[in-house]
Amino acid sequence: MKQNTIPFYKTGYFSSLICDYLDEIPELKPFYNRFSSIDNFKTQIEEKESSFSKQSRLVLVSALNKQYKNIEASEATLNNIESLNLGNTFTITTGHQLNLFTGPLYFLYKIVSAINLSKELKTKYPNSNFVPVYWMATEDHDFEEINYFNFKGKKVHWNKESSGAVGELSTEGLEDVFNLFSLEIGTTKNAEYLKTLFKNTYLKHNNLADATRFLANELFKDYGLVIIDANDAELKKQFIPFVKEELVNQTSFKSVSQTNAQINQLPSNYKIQVNPREINLFYLKEGLRERIVFEDAIYKVNDTKISWNQSEILEHLNEAPERFSPNVIMRPLYQEVILPNLCYIGGGGELAYWFQLKQFFDAVKVPFPVLLLRNSVLIKTESQDKKLQSLKISNEDVFLKRDRFINKKVREISNIDIDFSSQKEELIQQFKGLYELAEQTDKSFLGAVKAQEVKQLKGLDNLEKRLLKAQKKKLADEVSRMTELQNELFPSQSLQERNTNFSEFYLEYGESLIPKLIENLEPLNGAFTILIS
Repeated sequence: MKQNTIPFYKTGYFSSLICDYLDEIPELKPFYNRFSSIDNFKTQIEEKESSFSKQSRLVLVSALNKQYKNIEASEATLNNIESLNLGNTFTITTGHQLNLFTGPLYFLYKIVSAINLSKELKTKYPNSNFVPVYWMATEDHDFEEINYFNFKGKKVHWNKESSGAVGELSTEGLEDVFNLFSLEIGTTKNAEYLKTLFKNTYLKHNNLADATRFLANELFKDYGLVIIDANDAELKKQFIPFVKEELVNQTSFKSVSQTNAQINQLPSNYKIQVNPREINLFYLKEGLRERIVFEDAIYKVNDTKISWNQSEILEHLNEAPERFSPNVIMRPLYQEVILPNLCYIGGGGELAYWFQLKQFFDAVKVPFPVLLLRNSVLIKTESQDKKLQSLKISNEDVFLKRDRFINKKVREISNIDIDFSSQKEELIQQFKGLYELAEQTDKSFLGAVKAQEVKQLKGLDNLEKRLLKAQKKKLADEVSRMTELQNELFPSQSLQERNTNFSEFYLEYGESLIPKLIENLEPLNGAFTILIS
């Protein structure tokens, strides 16, 4: 694969917060621990090594061995699990929802980023071990976000009633999805593999957590990926002191609220990604995941009759810690408590809420991980690349939103100049003279001069738009070819990686797809990657 890159800020798809983080602007430094450069991991390793106990490692390895009991894991994965017993082994973690058949492409890019960063760190710091980890979001309950994937412009949808944590959701009903997908996908060798993979994933496992573990393992086991389901009683025991702190002192609410106030005072007007609740925990049991609220000195599970006083809920926490589920504010802390983790790899939206948590981590004395923006990728074929070149469409052009893209290209290929900027500037200069004249004679004429200037500039705008529209009609064939090509690369006028499922690319590349991604993606390059195959 040939490779090009484009700065994230030039794509138009990433927030100013993320672009400013990548530029390491000073105003953002209070909101993270260390920037994601290879050299900064030296201190991160030292900090985590001194804070993560041998007992925590034993509990982690025991839980992972139980979870892998019925999984055909590779030697590389089993060795990675065993190495977590060692004080010089650390994790590089990414997390994702249990999307049907992986959901959008960036599921792959997250995990490839974790695998490749682990390799890069091993080269830089050979005396330590680094394990790529995929954290399954089994405790989420937003089923509507995960119950479909897109295939060649169609939505493959799983219709099912859902309640409670999605990891425990029965896979019943996915046979109908399999039959529908099988009709769409064809009968090539690669199509047959995808059918087998889907069948073995969803028709041979009883719940979504087991199915997703199998799927991720099948795709990435050769690279030593370790998959963790943190909805585990033994792992939750490690988190009891922090859940107690949350219930009694509401530390996350206080800390994150203060951080949000600081972010709101920054001149850049960054968007607050999440707002904390007074208690950032859910109560979890079969078919139920509801918020814990504190009202009138009583702890209650929202929309149920379950309630406790303080001593009762703390006793229940010690007896059944698995019933207490962290929300988006508390989940990152849970991750860092149970893993010897150095770095969290996520998308722009994820990192945005991590920036709100540094003060909270400091308050509870848990090391804050390095934050790394995952690899983002656009894959295009050689044929598509040649068409783009013949139409003189640059990498930056193709990322433009539709109207700007068409207008820019029509102006470029027109045999007439449909840009009245110089005429507008000349008009503005002429009116400066009229303003001076009115100022010297009768200031009451200033309003009339202004109205005339606005009218004439508007007239030029309208004329420019009419000429551009006429030229688009004249160049309809070229416009059609350009927009069709952009549609192929940006389905639904969105990033390919946020829309397309990996199965479309597997049909073409087969078993070489993931090795090609492993070979070509560089987690620390700080730019959007364009791969040409």
